[in-house]
Amino acid sequence: MKTQQQISIKQFRPSEGFISRYQKLVREVVIPYQYDVLCDKAEGAEKSHVVQNFINAAAALRGEDAGDGFYGMVFQDSDAAKWLEAVGYSLALYPDPKLEETADSLIDIIAAAQDADGYLNTYFTIKDRDKRWTNLLEGHELYCSGHFMEAAVAYFNGTGKDKLLKVMLKNAEHIYDHFIVQKHEGYPGHPEVELALLKMYRATGEKHCLELAEHFINVRGVPVEGADGNFYKKEAQQRDWTVWGNNADDLYYQQSFAPVREQFDAVGHSVRAVYLYTAMADLAAETEDKGLLEACEKLWSSISDKRMYITGGIGSTGIGEAFTVDYDLPNDTAYAETCASCGLMFFASRMLENYPDGKYADIMEKAFYNTVLAGMQLDGKRFFYVNPLEVIPGISGIAATHWHDKPQRPEWFACACCPPNVARTIAAFGTYAYGEGDGTAYCHLYAAGEVDFSFGMKLLCETNFPHGFTVRYTVSEGGGVLAVRIPDWSEHTGISINGEKISPEIKSGYAYIGVKAGDVLELILDGSARFVYSNTKAAENTGCAAVQRGALVYCFEGADNGGDVLSLSLDDGAEITAGETVSELGGVQSLKLNGYRTASGDGLYSFKKPERISETLTAVPYYTWGNRGENQMRVWLPY
Repeated sequence: MKTQQQISIKQFRPSEGFISRYQKLVREVVIPYQYDVLCDKAEGAEKSHVVQNFINAAAALRGEDAGDGFYGMVFQDSDAAKWLEAVGYSLALYPDPKLEETADSLIDIIAAAQDADGYLNTYFTIKDRDKRWTNLLEGHELYCSGHFMEAAVAYFNGTGKDKLLKVMLKNAEHIYDHFIVQKHEGYPGHPEVELALLKMYRATGEKHCLELAEHFINVRGVPVEGADGNFYKKEAQQRDWTVWGNNADDLYYQQSFAPVREQFDAVGHSVRAVYLYTAMADLAAETEDKGLLEACEKLWSSISDKRMYITGGIGSTGIGEAFTVDYDLPNDTAYAETCASCGLMFFASRMLENYPDGKYADIMEKAFYNTVLAGMQLDGKRFFYVNPLEVIPGISGIAATHWHDKPQRPEWFACACCPPNVARTIAAFGTYAYGEGDGTAYCHLYAAGEVDFSFGMKLLCETNFPHGFTVRYTVSEGGGVLAVRIPDWSEHTGISINGEKISPEIKSGYAYIGVKAGDVLELILDGSARFVYSNTKAAENTGCAAVQRGALVYCFEGADNGGDVLSLSLDDGAEITAGETVSELGGVQSLKLNGYRTASGDGLYSFKKPERISETLTAVPYYTWGNRGENQMRVWLPY
């Protein structure tokens, strides 16, 4: 049973602050730039061909020449879907008739590419219609459908227009007919449609969407007759073609090694995993499935306690973009895909709907302010797919073991899942920040703006978090209970109401406070910078410390430290003080620390002990790294 749920996108109106600046960047720069990419008009970016794929698919359906055919990855359609989802959220925040007209035109193009039976996928429509639904392992048909379902719901909620929603309801019915009515075996190779179907169900009330989501979750990992009980292996034996040669026997990669209620360790492709876990947590709340929730809690613990970077990055290896084993968290070869941290936020948000516990919101915040934001350059035009915690130009992006860890953000990728994922996550931030249930307004994250809760309370939040540590809530209308999260990093937190200090009950990381119209609640969070130490089982971090201030993890870049951070070490007994603001990084405040520089000789090895010299070190927020040209970067330093 849901104890609380996300607010809708239109219930939040951003006001001046950190989040609104990012949401305006998405509206003014990221969305127009990404649309130019989708239309192959962005100078310097890799060819996308996404919009042309839909035009060509529509021609193929009419029996006409499909132009230059299909170009790109098998899941290329999803780039358009995530773009439309970001547009839906952005239009709800900042109405823009010209942008809405552009989006409506793209929706018309997409609708024209839908087959008469509801099927929608340009890869198979253009290349071979007879192969539809015969390669669930690799084909990404359900994945693309899922992203368009999410886009349809977001666009409907943001604009009230339902053309894309009707397209995707027809698509959902086609999928329902294939898997439920006709009883074809199978489930998505890349989970995503499960969580999307649940959004469709809430938006439309269509029970087939709920039933289909439940079906895909329930049959995943359940043995089938033949091929050693492995569905994907059985499927592969029935076809003589492949997209890219995925190993049907790697059951851990695609989270099909056991039924979902028996999966307790986070394994395999990290994005696929957290998308699946998000749907599981959502369904558990929707249907009060205690077994499913128990599995989600164990999977959450597996990630947060043993398989997550300090930045909220997950998936430590580039081999399969995957989780590995407990405490395997290398810094210089970290994968930590941007999409995976977006997915971790989705998972956290759905766990909060089952039970409002600050541990979920703490990590949702950690993932957003560090890895998700680091995935996009400060100007909104370049993006990281991979988010390492240590970069050495000349090795990173060059050595075979470090090829995926780039020292600079590329403009675009052939596999372009991350840029639009960042855009839609930033645009929808208000829905992650606030929730509601039973006369209680939940403040999970700190976002400046006005919130209209459905039970009648209107709330104004004023803050410059994450760089400021005062959060002021004014109740302008109504009343009820305000549940405000007290983050795990705030060692000393002051709470006052109407100027008087109070000591409310703290339950699972939330302060529950009764409020009425006119009340002003002020939260003074602890903005002290602190050293963070790793469990010694994480071998890479033994004898090292990191620096964190509030939600922000800091890093050391060569640009601030004489070009070389590899020779630096910390005095972790010294005070961390505020440094100068860095105009090149949007005016963020740096931190100053006492430390040392070790001066080694020219030889590779020496019997002479290197000299160690005292030095003042400078750290900047991790999300800002890589914005000043190629230079060294480290999060963890020896102490």
